Amino acid sequence: MTGVFGVRLAFAAAIGILTMVFTPAEAGVVVHIDKSSQRMAVSVDGAMRYNWPVSTGRHGYGTPSGVFRPQMMVRRWYSRKYYNSPMPHSIFFYGGFAIHGTYELGRLGGPASHGCVRLHPSHAATLYALVERNGRGSTRIEITN
Repeated sequence: MTGVFGVRLAFAAAIGILTMVFTPAEAGVVVHIDKSSQRMAVSVDGAMRYNWPVSTGRHGYGTPSGVFRPQMMVRRWYSRKYYNSPMPHSIFFYGGFAIHGTYELGRLGGPASHGCVRLHPSHAATLYALVERNGRGSTRIEITN
């Protein structure tokens, strides 16, 4: 009886190992936005990848705090609410709030938006590609005061 049990146990262990080897690992992308420092830190599987200046909501236009997941991603978006302003590489995370590129580079590092999180267009493209590659479900957006 122990011979059959041992074979079954070895077989089960082999299946478990093969499943781990051939199952793609889900990358945990964490986008941490600190409104007080106006910085965005991006890590993948716990390893820090990027740290960029951003602009969050100016006085009277707060950026929501909390933990979010990307809801919708659009490469080229124009704000219907604010003068058809370009929002390249938009990652919407809460209603109409998004992380997106901006062409107002001089305002990065300080509050300037209507509540979105703005960043350099090349940084927005990099983040967009990272989230697209790893999946919205594997991405967490954390916004703190």
